Amino acid sequence: MSAVVRQAYRFALDPSPTQARALARHAGAARFTVNWALARVRADLAQRAAERSYGIAAQDLTPALGWSLPALRRAWNQATDEVAPWWVECSQEAFNTGLDGVAGGLANWAASRSGKRKGRRVGFPRFRSRRRARPSVRFTTGAIRVAADRRHLTLPRLGRIRTHESTRKLARRLEAGTARILSAAVRPEAGRWFCSFTVQVDRAVRAPRRPAAAVGVDLGVSNLAVLSTGARVPNPRHLDAATRRLRAAARAMSGRAGPDHRAGLRPSKRWERARHRAARLHARVANRRRDGLHKLTTGLARGYGTVVIEDLNVAGMLANRRLARRLADAGFGEIRRQLADKTAWNGGVLVVADRWFPSSKTCSACQPVKPKLSLATRVFICEDCGLVLDRDLNAARNLEQHVARSGQETQNGRGADQKTRPSRAGGCEASTPHRTTGQDGDRPLATASCE
Repeated sequence: MSAVVRQAYRFALDPSPTQARALARHAGAARFTVNWALARVRADLAQRAAERSYGIAAQDLTPALGWSLPALRRAWNQATDEVAPWWVECSQEAFNTGLDGVAGGLANWAASRSGKRKGRRVGFPRFRSRRRARPSVRFTTGAIRVAADRRHLTLPRLGRIRTHESTRKLARRLEAGTARILSAAVRPEAGRWFCSFTVQVDRAVRAPRRPAAAVGVDLGVSNLAVLSTGARVPNPRHLDAATRRLRAAARAMSGRAGPDHRAGLRPSKRWERARHRAARLHARVANRRRDGLHKLTTGLARGYGTVVIEDLNVAGMLANRRLARRLADAGFGEIRRQLADKTAWNGGVLVVADRWFPSSKTCSACQPVKPKLSLATRVFICEDCGLVLDRDLNAARNLEQHVARSGQETQNGRGADQKTRPSRAGGCEASTPHRTTGQDGDRPLATASCE
């Protein structure tokens, strides 16, 4: 049994100085096209708004400039010789990258403004600065190949480029006919160029080692993950480990002549070298974090048929200024994304418990729910059955039992559990809750009121 999925393969490059300049030229062409298209759209909108303010009828207004990719491409082709006489030095894919980005950004802005797009409001696309925007270019057509020696790749107009690492993982699939390259995106990071291939892969669906077993995963800061089996994955805290060196790199940058945009002064060579050192440190932290998360999620997806996690409000948790840096360093959102992909690849199931599921407040032995449980309380004590258990382990066991209790499908067909969970009896009546925040991601209970 197999499944066709889209997957990315990312390789570091070792381009020659000439090739590095060509890569930067292509990325600069994409940025130039973005700014040109945005300027045209802004000028068109401003002109039509000014005409409306003078009472000109709608049918007499300046024709609107199309926002779709084909419309922007037609306008670019008409103005290419005038605005970019150097266009022959770059592949057409560079200009298409910029136009596609503008078309997508305008479509998202329009959908968000009209209410068709969910989530946060999307702002109008902004111009890309040469010094602040991260350069990138994407190739979708032309000669995009991985060499048979597994040490080179080929891109349109750029030719054959040596890779810093072996491309055998992708080359094997291409040679076997189980993968097809859809596009290639090139961008720099910490002084090195990287190429990411978007590949359509025919993956053989595997079976986990324990297909009938379920495991609950409670994510945290003290321990990155606590499993319902009792295993603990310590939090390596890569950012904390590199804090001293990052601070030293930041001090070195601050003591040197950086850019002054108001005066139009460019940074010194020593400042650029210090910036590159700081960027390499940040890239190393990100790489170490990514490696640890991949090892954790791969082990879970290959070992258990069902993995249960919580739907954490990561954006809300980051509002806590005392924990924001460590929460961001843990990468909770990345763990969920990787588990969603890898459980499907390995024939498993990822179950995401509701955001308000009281995993920490519920006794994993007899199921009563505590009215309150502060974040400082690290040991769960049940007054009904006398269970004494670590808070995180208790939450992980509740997540594992959540699958059996809910059956992954509601028993009454209305999106609710079969029956209300029992809670400790009390002499007070709970009022209607009006708050939407809670502790440790649990649903806040109503404030008790006695008469």
